[in-house]
Amino acid sequence: MQTAGAMTGSLADMATEARELEQQGADIGTTIELGHDPLMQLAIAATATSRMTLMTGITVAFARSPMTLALAAHDVNALSKGRLMLGIGSQIKPHIEKRYSMTWSKPAARMREYVQALKAIWACWYQGTPLDFRGEFYQHTLMTPMFTPTDGEYGAPPVFVAAVGPLMTENAAEVADGILLHSFTTEEYIRTVTLPAMEAGLVKSGRNRSDLKIMAGPFFVTGRTEEEFQQVKLAAQNQIAFYGSTPAYRPVLESVGYGELQGELNRLSKAGKWVEMGKCIDDTLLDKIALVGEPTEIVDKLAARYGDVFDICSASVFTGDAYSAGEFYPDVAAAIRQA
Repeated sequence: MQTAGAMTGSLADMATEARELEQQGADIGTTIELGHDPLMQLAIAATATSRMTLMTGITVAFARSPMTLALAAHDVNALSKGRLMLGIGSQIKPHIEKRYSMTWSKPAARMREYVQALKAIWACWYQGTPLDFRGEFYQHTLMTPMFTPTDGEYGAPPVFVAAVGPLMTENAAEVADGILLHSFTTEEYIRTVTLPAMEAGLVKSGRNRSDLKIMAGPFFVTGRTEEEFQQVKLAAQNQIAFYGSTPAYRPVLESVGYGELQGELNRLSKAGKWVEMGKCIDDTLLDKIALVGEPTEIVDKLAARYGDVFDICSASVFTGDAYSAGEFYPDVAAAIRQA
């Protein structure tokens, strides 16, 4: 199982952060769309590293046209000499419409078409296929030599799609190269919802499970000291409560018998009672969503729950900083590789 670590620093710090992560042994360095453009972060990381794969985990697809993202991804892939993995996600309706001022509709169908459009554009650039993509949401029918990249020796990067619901998962498995699983999930949800939907998508595309990579970033609740453990536990409870307040994630809670909690968390979130929300996540639910214990224990749990599912796993531990995707734990990473 490959390991990934998050890079969330400023542009000024990105080269140092990427270099250190590579030296710590991470197979993949990821960025996420928070306060910086994740592909710009990776462009800097590309110049500071030589081995580590670079991945957006994720960049918001619907905030950009497929052509815009295809070109930005091309540039990073060329600069890194073929080390890019493009992870994309839909975000949610309020952000797409109110933050990005873009169109939101039929997200699963739109995402399927988005990936197809990316691949049509890249086929034009790298294989000389005439660009004639005509979909329900996107149309790309014009490409001239002046606007075609000339440094295409590394070809198209693999595309990973973030998916939670069954329709998004099925569509991603049909057209993408990999699936990014949300941290807010359970073994029960993965085996009863995610994997069957994924299999349905693979059947549609005539592919096998080996043709699709699954990447996950589960909550690790661990620590080198008791104080650190309690800090990480509280951070996980608060973040799980935040995700659980979203109606779209209710099926995940239902998979372990906590469906009714979603309504309570939603009510508390609207009242701004963030501390109270975290207290709603008891140890039983925490253990269902997170991997809890000493570093060696959590990796044993990872292997038991998901060893036959995950191909790539984050080795970062979320500590509560809203602007960080967590601290990379080399000891956890080393154990994950054996899972």
